[in-house]
Amino acid sequence: MRYFNEIPDLENYDIVVGIPSYNNATTISHVASVAAKGIREMGLKGLIANSDGGSTDGTQQVFMETNTEGVDKITLRYNGIPGKGSAIRLLFEITHKSQAKVFIMLDSDLRSVEPWWIERLAQPIISNKTHYVTPLYLRHKYDGTITNNICYPLTSSLYGIKIRQPIGGDFGVSGELINIYLSKPEKTWETHVARFGIDIWMTTIAINESGKKPVQAALGAKVHDVKDPGKHLQGMFIQVVQTLFDLMIEYEHIWKNVRNIENVEVYGSQPSQVVEEIKVDLENLKRRAIETVSERKDRIGYLNQEIVSKVLSKGTI
Repeated sequence: MRYFNEIPDLENYDIVVGIPSYNNATTISHVASVAAKGIREMGLKGLIANSDGGSTDGTQQVFMETNTEGVDKITLRYNGIPGKGSAIRLLFEITHKSQAKVFIMLDSDLRSVEPWWIERLAQPIISNKTHYVTPLYLRHKYDGTITNNICYPLTSSLYGIKIRQPIGGDFGVSGELINIYLSKPEKTWETHVARFGIDIWMTTIAINESGKKPVQAALGAKVHDVKDPGKHLQGMFIQVVQTLFDLMIEYEHIWKNVRNIENVEVYGSQPSQVVEEIKVDLENLKRRAIETVSERKDRIGYLNQEIVSKVLSKGTI
C-alpha cells in the first residue's frame, strides 16, 4: 500500500494506541502514560502514536518526554487538510504498517481515561467478537449536543443499530477494518471526513461494511475539555452533519430496507460515578437563535409561523 504520509520503518505490534493532537501539551502526557499502563496490563506489544497538527505549545516534545515504561512511542506531523480526520488517517497508516491487530483511538484532552479503558476497547476485537468498539459514557445532559440531537437518533433509525455514542472520539478498530478505511477513494480526504466528519464516517462504515455488529464499551464518565454548543460547535456541526448526509446517499440501498432497531452489546459494566457539571450560556444560545432565524426568515417560510414568531421574540420555542 502506498501511504499518504511519510512513515519510518516500524516493528510489528499487537496494538497501536493513537492520539491525535493540536496544542494539547497540558493533557497529552497523562493520556499517553495511562495508555501505556493499559497496554502493559494486557501483556501486549504496543505502540503509542501521536499524530499532530502543527502544535506550537510543545505538545510533541511533551509526548516524547512522557515515561511510558517500556512501551514504544512515536510522534509525527500529518499531511493533508488541517483537521482531526487527517490526523487519524496518519494513525490508520501507522497501524497498517505495523500490522497491528487492534487500533485504539483516544482523545488528547482526556482527563478521565483509565488503564482499563484499553482492555474495554480492545478485548471485543481481540476475541473476534467485532471489528469496531464504540464508547459508552456516563455524560451530562448538555455534553454531546451533536450526538444527542442528531447522530445518535439518525444512526439508530437509519441503520437499525442503537449505538449511543457514534461520534464519541474514543474507539477500538480492527486491523481488517483499518484496511477498509484506507481503501476508500483519495477524494474522501478532501471532504469533511478530513475534519470532524471522521467519527461518524468511521462508525457508519463499520456498521455497513465490517460484517460484524459493533460493540459498546462501558467507560464511565468522560471528563475532557467540553465545548459550549452556542460558541464552539458551529464548524463541527456542519462537518459532522454534511458527512452523515453524504453517507446516507452512499448507503441508501441499505437503510431503505431497515425495519427494526436492535440493541448493541455492551462490554463491561459502568462504574458508579458522578458526571461533571457543564455550564452553558443560555442567553447566548437564545441570542444566536434570534439572529439566525432573523437572517434566514425569507428561506424558512415553510416552517410553522407560530413557532418562528416565538423564536424571534424569545429565542426559544
